[in-house]
Amino acid sequence: MKFLLLLLIILPVVVSASTCITCHDGIKPPSENHDFACIQCHGGDNTSSDKNKSHQNMFGGKNPSDPTVWDKTCASCHENQHRRVNSSLMYTNTGMIKNTFYAWGNHEKVLASVKGAIVYGEDGKELKLEDIVDMQELPADLYRKLCGVCHISFSKMGGHDTAHSTGCATCHFRYDADLKYKGGDKVMQDKKPYSRTHEMLKVPDGKQCYACHNRSGRISLTYNGQADLETGLVPTRNGMPADVTSGLRNLTPIHADIHAKAGMECVDCHTSRDIMGDGYVYENLYRQIEISCADCHGDENSVPAYREISSESDSPLLESRSYKKRANFGDKAVLTKKKRMYSNVFVELGEVVLYTKKAGKRLVAKVIKDTPEHEVYGHDKLECYSCHSKSVPQCYGCHTNVDMGKKQIDPLKGKETQGFFSEKEDLRTLYTFPLAINERGKISPVTPGCQTFLSVSYNDQMVQPEGAPLYMGEKKLKFAPFYSHNTSKKAVTCSECHSNPYFAGLGQGIISTQNGLDITSAVVCENCDKSLDALSEMKDNDKNDMSAVVREGSRPLDIAELKRMFSANLCITCHEKGERRIYAEKINYTAVLNDRIHKPLLRK
Repeated sequence: MKFLLLLLIILPVVVSASTCITCHDGIKPPSENHDFACIQCHGGDNTSSDKNKSHQNMFGGKNPSDPTVWDKTCASCHENQHRRVNSSLMYTNTGMIKNTFYAWGNHEKVLASVKGAIVYGEDGKELKLEDIVDMQELPADLYRKLCGVCHISFSKMGGHDTAHSTGCATCHFRYDADLKYKGGDKVMQDKKPYSRTHEMLKVPDGKQCYACHNRSGRISLTYNGQADLETGLVPTRNGMPADVTSGLRNLTPIHADIHAKAGMECVDCHTSRDIMGDGYVYENLYRQIEISCADCHGDENSVPAYREISSESDSPLLESRSYKKRANFGDKAVLTKKKRMYSNVFVELGEVVLYTKKAGKRLVAKVIKDTPEHEVYGHDKLECYSCHSKSVPQCYGCHTNVDMGKKQIDPLKGKETQGFFSEKEDLRTLYTFPLAINERGKISPVTPGCQTFLSVSYNDQMVQPEGAPLYMGEKKLKFAPFYSHNTSKKAVTCSECHSNPYFAGLGQGIISTQNGLDITSAVVCENCDKSLDALSEMKDNDKNDMSAVVREGSRPLDIAELKRMFSANLCITCHEKGERRIYAEKINYTAVLNDRIHKPLLRK
């Protein structure tokens, strides 16, 4: 008892005697849960009044959550989260690396990470990840120089709303565009590059996601109602270029996602397991993601599933501690497609209710079971976002040159190495978008992924002319299933979807019947004589697939599916709405069009 009392007396003295605040007067703790001695996170010596001595042996320099030291810092308290993030795609980039090799014609399964490791795959078996830094292949070099800087193993200090640090700080600390510190620490005022303040974002908002996800699939842009259709050098504001995001891109306003309009942040849908992983390494992002539209909205046959919170170890109780609205025992937590509990979505009095994590805003999700428009025969084969996507970003023709006579910084190696990559594109569109069969056997939007054309030069002199790498041994361009995060309450109209060749994957649909049925597109690649924006073409009544859809089991729509798609116009011409009495069952067009009601109409 005397020893315990002595500790209670001494501990406050030690903390208050810290020499850190002698210089860093005015600094605030990152959060109420992190109000302890500076050295617990930062390391160093808080008993020395000498600046150099007190800063010796600090963890990670400016960022104690950097992956090089996070096992000594954040993991000392957050062991479970650290273990999960270490194997998450947000850190390993295993899926992106694998698909970069695929896009460049290497079809051997490449499993690598920003740091080699022995981990566990989704089947629970041990899995070895190669270290991307040690790999010499051209796709590995491209990943390190052009892709790796957008992920949590590497910081990006610059760009409009795109600056971020590494490790845990990537998501949990905010950086302004000017990279200056603006908190209460007088010594650090206006110094850079530092986070805006010392405050931790316990629940990250959409601005944190935007720092990375404004590129590639551009889901942060479309979710918030933006599109990068022009470069930032195009004058748009009083004759001057507007604010630019990374890559000198201007942002054009478009319709925002309906969930964004309702006040939802990215984390209000996405679970911590989506973002931080669940402890297993997945080869592709779509395997790590555990949420779906049907979780909250149900489908044409069923309502959302839920499970009552009954154990103190149930994840909603732990995860909601920093939410405005905490989960409680007895709450009916809605389940994800992997049958895990949401921490902010519940069934209350027969309604599915989502509470936003930061603000606690109560939102009721519409359940679609027994609604006529969702009972159309055959539409169970559609993903929800096939009809409800307002736009889908599509970049056609990715022309990549590597100049082996020049050097470029390799951020992951921390030095310049031989090989300078540059890229340009042919065409960027938002709407309409092609549909194809995805890995779930459902019809979904697809986007180019990636339409890579590679050339090699040496000091600006062409060595290897541009060409498209083979995909699975064939000369085919590539598309990938994609959810654009630009959901609209109003769906694409029946007549537009069923009559527009672009939705069918036939590009701009130049139709000729001179020698049988020909359907081609005007957007043609000069180097490979293929349509960039079409998955397929029709020649003399025969269908030819010019593009492949990546992911297992994915493919363009086949001829039978295309016939069914366009045959629906026989009814849609007069019956635009998805009425149950007309579309709930399979239609026998021959019988219907020859019955006593329709046959006289067709004679007129």
